[in-house]
Amino acid sequence: MAQNGVENEIKASALELIGNTPIVALDRLWPGPGRILAKCEFMNPGASIKCRSSLHMIEKARENGDLKPGAPVLEVTSGNQGCGLAVVCAVLGHPLTLTMSKGNSVQRAIHMEALGAKCVRVPQVEGSYGNVTLADVKAAEAEGLRLVEQTGAYYVNQFNNTMNADSHYCNTGPEIWRQTGQHVDAFIATVGTAGTFAGTSKYLKEKNSNIKCFVVEPAGSEPIKGCPITKPLHVLQGSGYGCVPNLFNFENMDETISITDDEAKHFMKLIGEKEGLYVGYTSGANVAAAVKLLESGKLPNDAWVVTLLNDSGLKYTPVPAELT
Repeated sequence: MAQNGVENEIKASALELIGNTPIVALDRLWPGPGRILAKCEFMNPGASIKCRSSLHMIEKARENGDLKPGAPVLEVTSGNQGCGLAVVCAVLGHPLTLTMSKGNSVQRAIHMEALGAKCVRVPQVEGSYGNVTLADVKAAEAEGLRLVEQTGAYYVNQFNNTMNADSHYCNTGPEIWRQTGQHVDAFIATVGTAGTFAGTSKYLKEKNSNIKCFVVEPAGSEPIKGCPITKPLHVLQGSGYGCVPNLFNFENMDETISITDDEAKHFMKLIGEKEGLYVGYTSGANVAAAVKLLESGKLPNDAWVVTLLNDSGLKYTPVPAELT
């Protein structure tokens, strides 16, 4: 019996470390009214929420025959999806190539290559290091598609792959519902591909249509809100690209919340100093938005607001200029 108990505690691979992340109450940062509950996605093996969609998209591609055992995989990434795919492909035995803008932090490229992937860093078109625009993403995409044509690799295509959103409908949403004891008043998320928001909001709305779901957009780059793009450069890497993503569904969105770079940085710092968690800029933006929402009076004083700590702050630590 003891031996069986031990076996139940041993994971077969890193894939079993993906998901089922804990939720932490940010009561020191925000003592009330209401409560901010943050899902610790940086605790996934690739250090971000993108491990979830990486596993789901690859598993579904293998199940339906689009991806054969041992076949090469290619994706365009801002870094986190690439790190998640690198985890999955390392375990499942798929050679992986990733194209990423040079504007995305070099730590992400180091992380991906440490897991056996090849990262092609594409020169920026109009952004600067740490600030990636839609044009920069399109340049990385063009290089990725060229390599797909050249190599015949399976193209994950996270921006248009419906299994991206499905991963959060099948996993993230149900986990939040279970972990909160079915007590969710609002859900808040930044939007890159929109997979996280689309899948999670759909699940939560199906469970309780009164749950309010909010999109976080960087101030000056708010196409979901319907505003013209006045500030395409911002610090929220992997988010706020200045377009409405193809996976986005307005049906499950109640409102948007705008967050400035300074607000994202301020709350990223507070999450570290008050809660002991070193996370990235989109995590700071999510928590900043949660605070704004609870300060607005739009929710009851005892409301529980659930958001996400998307990735580790180690993915953003400044590096010497010669490495960028």
